[in-house]
Amino acid sequence: MVLVLSLLWHRRVLALLSILCLALQLFWHFGYLKPTTTISTQAETAVSKPTLNTTDEYARIMTLNTRIGSADVNEIVQTVKAQHVEVLALQEMSQGFIQRLKDAGIASVLPYSVVASTKHGDNGGVNGLWSAAVMSDANSNLIPVEASSIPAASIKLGTRTVRFGSVHPNSPTRGKQSVWSSGLDSISSLKNYDHTYVLMGDYNSTWDHSTFRSLLGNRFSDSSEEAGEGFHMTYPANSGLPSVIEIDHIVHDKGVVVGDLETVEIAGSDHKALLATMETAAN
Repeated sequence: MVLVLSLLWHRRVLALLSILCLALQLFWHFGYLKPTTTISTQAETAVSKPTLNTTDEYARIMTLNTRIGSADVNEIVQTVKAQHVEVLALQEMSQGFIQRLKDAGIASVLPYSVVASTKHGDNGGVNGLWSAAVMSDANSNLIPVEASSIPAASIKLGTRTVRFGSVHPNSPTRGKQSVWSSGLDSISSLKNYDHTYVLMGDYNSTWDHSTFRSLLGNRFSDSSEEAGEGFHMTYPANSGLPSVIEIDHIVHDKGVVVGDLETVEIAGSDHKALLATMETAAN
């Protein structure tokens, strides 16, 4: 906007500064414009088939903040079916929401699940994971975290076993910045464990937050920043305003490739669902 106005007003110095600022922004967000890695055509074909193959190395995955259990459970189940989702991560769930999700038939498409243990300080509700494939080593509280507990489970995709987690650190609101930072640091500590991770959820952070980039470090990648498919704004939703913040992320080990990201609006939630296709890379 400043560039356009400066050109209209013939302010050359201001126009030059605006061009330099835009160039810096493009460089800073280069991963959103040019892909670092891309999923294969085999992955695209595999996840588009109506019948799920839980034994191959490809999967459609989805994460959604349910807004304290207010999201429409029927829309969630329908989206899972339409998108051929094999792994689903949900955050901010109430016990009533979990029961409604069961009644809506989530188990008919994703029969395996693990839900976080309830504790004091849950950030709007508990987190959960659902899967079409058998889970192993399921844990309702993966690591000590000063936020809602992280449920996790290992799922075999092809020849590789991937450990999925549903995460939701606190919002960095006034008086909660230290809790937010501590939650991200706890998630970051998973870099010291010997698993292949895919950690989906509402991080209450954008890629521009240094704490979020520190969480990624040299091991983890943010799928949106790496896919070169542009931004995937997830917040706010269902508000009459456009989604302008990308705070829901799929964070994964570099041994996993994630692409074909998209957002879907689910009634009742103030977040859009984030979906993607993933495949396990060779060791």
